[in-house]
Amino acid sequence: MTQPKHGIVLGGGWAGMLAAQVLARHAQTVTVVERDVLPDEPRHRKGSPQGRHVHVLWSSGARIVESLLPGVTERLLKAGAHKINFHQDLVTLTSHGWQHRFPPRQYAIMCTRPFLDWHVRDEILAGGRITVRQRTEILDLVGDRTRISGVRVRDVDSGATQTLDADLVVDASGRGSRLRHWLSALDLPPIEEDIVDAGIAYSTRIYQAPPGATDGFPAINVAADHRLREPGRFGVVYPQEDGTWMVTLSSTRGAGLPTSEDEFLPYARTLRHPLVADLISTVEPLTPVAISRVGANRRLYPERLEQWPQGLVVLGDALAAFNPIYGHGMSAAARSAAALDEQLTAGGDESGAARRMQAAISAVVDDPWIMAASKDVEYVGCRMNAKDPRLTGGATARQRFSDLIADRAVRSSAVCDVVTDVISLTAPQSELASSRFLSLMHQDRVLPELTAPPLTPDELALVDLSPSSLAGVKGLTG
Repeated sequence: MTQPKHGIVLGGGWAGMLAAQVLARHAQTVTVVERDVLPDEPRHRKGSPQGRHVHVLWSSGARIVESLLPGVTERLLKAGAHKINFHQDLVTLTSHGWQHRFPPRQYAIMCTRPFLDWHVRDEILAGGRITVRQRTEILDLVGDRTRISGVRVRDVDSGATQTLDADLVVDASGRGSRLRHWLSALDLPPIEEDIVDAGIAYSTRIYQAPPGATDGFPAINVAADHRLREPGRFGVVYPQEDGTWMVTLSSTRGAGLPTSEDEFLPYARTLRHPLVADLISTVEPLTPVAISRVGANRRLYPERLEQWPQGLVVLGDALAAFNPIYGHGMSAAARSAAALDEQLTAGGDESGAARRMQAAISAVVDDPWIMAASKDVEYVGCRMNAKDPRLTGGATARQRFSDLIADRAVRSSAVCDVVTDVISLTAPQSELASSRFLSLMHQDRVLPELTAPPLTPDELALVDLSPSSLAGVKGLTG
């Protein structure tokens, strides 16, 4: 398409800022419209309700952000973020047992969400080509069913309204996006929507980690086992940038959730293994309990409309929002920004340009969508309103194949490598059906099953635990 002179991004969160950075590479000017006041330091804000819970930026997303902002990864790590190599720096109880700590294949950046958002946003805005309109809410799109030419906004404090013209509008306004309403007002048909809701909820506290335990101790992940056919309970202990641990306990519908400080540790003891509870039982909690119940998988399909207006694309959670437990949201947003960049760079005919851009963006969220949605449908109590045939037909056979892969991945290094590539969004999910991978499933050496968390004596000493306290997994099935 012709390079836009002015681009507008709706939403100043993670997806919005990455989109703005992409637009700044192609447009003369860029405006970000944000209802909140964006903090001038790492601080929580109202418009990021999941920000108080654990977040990870997978290596695929981190590499894209680094390509957009050279040097930002080093900045994050120097400021205290942790690079966790999978699976060397992680101890995980999967649905199929303890994961062997194979040599690293991929990695994830672990830090608090406000810390990550602020450092990346500061790098982006330092370029000077992006204007942020804070305390400004979007009223509606300007244009008609064939072309969007801007947005109508209102200043939250004064109530004054204004029309902002643009060649390209990017909706990155998150789960609360009113895109379907805006398009309906332009007499466009409803966008198809799929929802898979396992009723996920989160409860988080920050703890002071023991001395040395944030650098010399692995991240911890205790997952539920969907095969038990009962509501799932999960727990993680992830190192953060300030010498602390972030501990998030989560559950699917029907499992309950600790909502008070007194309930937090007892709930951790109900997980399939006591490791999380043992780690936090003797360290100091630094915060109250933070609760969130926003975690349904939701996806729109704008690319399926027969007519899509020029000058409009949607990405981030406004397009596809995932259960945060899988850690795919930020990387999916980065992939979407990269797809937008590729389309703007490629150019081409103006006719249908926005439709092509939207199709490319929608394509890169398909893998994280199906991974999250197909996993969540396995939990009892999951509510689904979806037409995706991968979720509604042949689910039993796919689940059996998925279980077979999971069983091999925890004990086979080569299988684990491929699975980690897919989970990190570095390789396409189709790789799990390739002849090469199927050969690995049958030929690679399978190690014995681990009966306890694979922690070294030095690691145990850091947290004052003994090997005798680590045996046993509740409800582990073969």
